[in-house]
Amino acid sequence: MRTLVTGGAGFVGSHLCETFLAMGHEVICVDNFITGCLGNVEHLRNNPQFSFIRHDISHHLEIDGPIDNILHFASPASPVDYLKHPIPTLKVGSLGTHNTLGLAKAKNSSYLLASTSEVYGDPERHPQSEDYWGNVNPIGIRGVYDEAKRFSEAMVMAYHRYHNINTHIIRIFNTYGNRMRLDDGRVLPNFMGQALRGEPLTVYGDGSQTRSFCHVDDLVEGITKLLFKDFHEPVNLGNPSEVTILEFAKEILDLSGSKSQIIFHPLPQDDPKVRKPDISRAKKLLGWEPKIQRTAGLTKTLKHFQEKIARK
Repeated sequence: MRTLVTGGAGFVGSHLCETFLAMGHEVICVDNFITGCLGNVEHLRNNPQFSFIRHDISHHLEIDGPIDNILHFASPASPVDYLKHPIPTLKVGSLGTHNTLGLAKAKNSSYLLASTSEVYGDPERHPQSEDYWGNVNPIGIRGVYDEAKRFSEAMVMAYHRYHNINTHIIRIFNTYGNRMRLDDGRVLPNFMGQALRGEPLTVYGDGSQTRSFCHVDDLVEGITKLLFKDFHEPVNLGNPSEVTILEFAKEILDLSGSKSQIIFHPLPQDDPKVRKPDISRAKKLLGWEPKIQRTAGLTKTLKHFQEKIARK
């Protein structure tokens, strides 16, 4: 099989490139490095089955030969990144999705969209299941990401219904693991970086807001299972083990042995108060649920960040 991954030099995308190569696929990685990093795929560059194209998928891309699978993972995904790059975020969710769907139509490829739990916004239903339409502020500062993903889902379903493309949609909840950037801006690298540097851990609001953290290895397993299923509506992929941000900060302090203090800052605009996936659909459809316990996953990830800090 020949598989194309946009955003393939990013955190999740690079793990997908690795996984599909291990499955015997030829892999084409497309990335423009707006948030991705060549170092994430450098170890794959000598593999004859791997090729890299530096390209902004918001612009048209021609690929020679057949393509069996297209996975569209290109997009800034953390608030720090999409608030810094609001227009490219909107473009990659709209124009980038249109371009990759057009390629899938031309090549008769299977297609998988990386969507997000942010389509649920600040949810009024808990936990969040795929039939919940969400509570999103379309003109708020986070709307550039939330609405880009909601639009991309609508376009994917339109291509499936109108052009009969074999499409799939995953809604990714908080994911962590090796190759996350220290300056990613999301809570886990923030806390780990602050703890390892001996800085205060920054908790927004009173820390009672909740998140659910899934290890990237579990996520990738769910993605590969869905790609080969005849199912086209969104599927939540995440870990339903929920923790408050304040509890999570204390876990990171205990795990790292850091003596850092916890400080509190005002809650950002439209920051979701709860986040927990209902994964009933993934369990039934894919036989999938996360296997990696948070403590084990965090221990591996902390080592990754310790190595990154030591190299600086």
